[in-house]
Amino acid sequence: MTRRSAVPPPVTAVLDASSRWLPARLGEVERLLREQSGAREGPLGEDAGATLAAGGKRLRPMLVLLCAGPDGEEAAVRAAAATELVHMASLVHDDVLDAAPLRRGQPTVVAISGRERAVAVGDLLFSRAFALLAERGDGRAVALLAEASSALARGELAQRRDAFDISISERRYLERCHLKTAKLFECACLLGRDEASLAAFGAEIGLAFQLLDDVLDVSGPPERTGKARGTDLLDGTVTLPLIAAAEIDPGIRAVDLRTLGPPAAEALCDRIAASGALETVRSRALATIAAAKGRLDSPAFDPEQRHLLGLLADGVVQRYS
Repeated sequence: MTRRSAVPPPVTAVLDASSRWLPARLGEVERLLREQSGAREGPLGEDAGATLAAGGKRLRPMLVLLCAGPDGEEAAVRAAAATELVHMASLVHDDVLDAAPLRRGQPTVVAISGRERAVAVGDLLFSRAFALLAERGDGRAVALLAEASSALARGELAQRRDAFDISISERRYLERCHLKTAKLFECACLLGRDEASLAAFGAEIGLAFQLLDDVLDVSGPPERTGKARGTDLLDGTVTLPLIAAAEIDPGIRAVDLRTLGPPAAEALCDRIAASGALETVRSRALATIAAAKGRLDSPAFDPEQRHLLGLLADGVVQRYS
């Protein structure tokens, strides 16, 4: 059984409301994650283990387990762990591309071990994810996770192409969100159960998660986010709060993101907040969560599953409230 202290409040709330099978399964996932990212690979494994030890919300593996239900057993546990390993790998690679010094308030692999080793650590985590699924010959799961991993890469490339361009459209931003974030949430649900309404549920809470994460980058504070306020602005990543603020305050479009230093990024964050854009984006995220929960209003889901998935969706909002 997993320790309550090992998971954040949104997940703890789901565990506390669930039957005994769910905490036990999440504990099995944590065991697999430790095993797959441990020190057996030498220095790379040590860095991978440090990435795991830095923590995480475990929303994606929880989605796999909840969608699979109590009958999911080992296949669901493996799929849940594989999904989290892919997520971890993508974070390590993102930090390489961004030369990020901190993640979740801890030094990143690239900051500690350098670019080349960090790339290798991300590759190791990706390989362990697919090895977990391949060991049981689960071709469907491999195909789903491969598609989601490809979407992550395409989303990252799109974000790089759009860097520093304040003129990008909301539609373009949402396309990136689908690729970089929502697709893996959708995949997690489908790994648990092949159900179209669950795929839509996962994609919608994934989008809401990204919207709220982008709000938090502007609103901070650093002690809560584990990184400097306005990190996205400093990286040239144009998000919906900035796009929405520029619609309200057109003068923002004249800002050259390439010239920003930390003080100027803080000032731009204040300007975005003053425009009211953060409230607009939060409202959109809340509406997206409500739409996601509406997908669960079906006899295809038993009362416990509907309740727990709804709690998890609410936890996405609570994380940022």
